[in-house]
Amino acid sequence: MSTDSPATSNSILNRLSKADLDMLQPDLRAVNLPARMQLERPNQPIDKAYFLESGFASVVANGTGESIEVGIIGREGVTALPVVMATDRSPQETYMQSPGSGLEMDIADLRRHLDASSSLRRHLLHFAHVYLVQMAQTCLASGRSKLEERLARWLLMAQDRLDGDEMALTHEFLGYMLGVRRPGVTVAIKLLESKGLITSGRSKIVVVDRGGLKAATNGAYGIPEAEYRRLFGSIW
Repeated sequence: MSTDSPATSNSILNRLSKADLDMLQPDLRAVNLPARMQLERPNQPIDKAYFLESGFASVVANGTGESIEVGIIGREGVTALPVVMATDRSPQETYMQSPGSGLEMDIADLRRHLDASSSLRRHLLHFAHVYLVQMAQTCLASGRSKLEERLARWLLMAQDRLDGDEMALTHEFLGYMLGVRRPGVTVAIKLLESKGLITSGRSKIVVVDRGGLKAATNGAYGIPEAEYRRLFGSIW
């Protein structure tokens, strides 16, 4: 980002060329993003893209009445990826899971800029690729990993997108995100806690040993993050 540009904590914007960033800036507006705010509705045209600066959004799929989180987007990227990939909607829902703030842009403006700049289009497609890798790893973890390994992975991904080690989380919420019943989440939390990796209290979890938590994922965490580094040079 050029020195005369407004500061942003959004990594995807910070890695744009000066020409592309200068092109986008007049159409970016600062917004607060409260918890549960819908950013994209299932099967409805997407009207805005959000470059998150804090907090994170959950992308949720609903197949047979039971919803499950399939992806997370935070300050490393941007929403409205169906538009980046030349369509206008998705069957999935995207909403703010952890409240924060960001920069919004009307979809008509984003399309105009994507048409005008091949470097911008390539940049955002690179992020779309990383996000698809994240989704693939989520599917793999859901099918192959133990619940405590999946929980450890999710906590690491959430911590990546937040400041600090403490996260406001309930067992019920984690069960919803992981697609399992609350008692199973409680058992997984107690297992990670017994190993000294986290502590839990009323509606909160604190990461105590991040390195140990990574080991506890049994390889389920790290592939999308490595892909982000490969394409963008660093992460967060």
